[in-house]
Amino acid sequence: MKLIFIWGGAASGKLTIGRELARLTGLPLFHNHLVVDALLERLPFGDPEFIRLREAMWMAGFETAATSGQSMIFTFAPEGTVDEGFPQRVVDLVNSLGGEVRFARLVISPEEQERRIANDSRKEFRKLVSLDLLRELRASFLEAEAAMPAADVVIDTELASPPVAAQQIAEALGLSPKTSN
Repeated sequence: MKLIFIWGGAASGKLTIGRELARLTGLPLFHNHLVVDALLERLPFGDPEFIRLREAMWMAGFETAATSGQSMIFTFAPEGTVDEGFPQRVVDLVNSLGGEVRFARLVISPEEQERRIANDSRKEFRKLVSLDLLRELRASFLEAEAAMPAADVVIDTELASPPVAAQQIAEALGLSPKTSN
């Protein structure tokens, strides 16, 4: 079992590239907003119970995949409300169940990030769409990104289209394309 952990800043293309990688490989996509948006129905973002439940739900998803031997793709945006050490806890859990975590980092310039932040596609889920809030939080986002483990592959999403980025991740991480029946 491989957990393909795609991470990057807001508007770096995580979900779009995750969807392309899922299409290319046939692996299921577990993007972080599946959990975040469900919890936002009852709890404010950053509430201690929101933080606890979000990580518990993410970890339950990883555990279920690992115990069933099902590789999958996960998208993640490092930010200050995620408890310190989360990526290492993911690695420890998946490794303890015989799996492997591979990290793909998506990078983007601040200028391109600001250009993309209010794109309509970001409104499908409750993603950050405020340029003012992005600018306010940028330093804390960079601090959270600096605490992430080294990536197995780094993709500049200004230079690579989503299909090309997905192909680069698949090749770098040894993922096989799905076969047609």
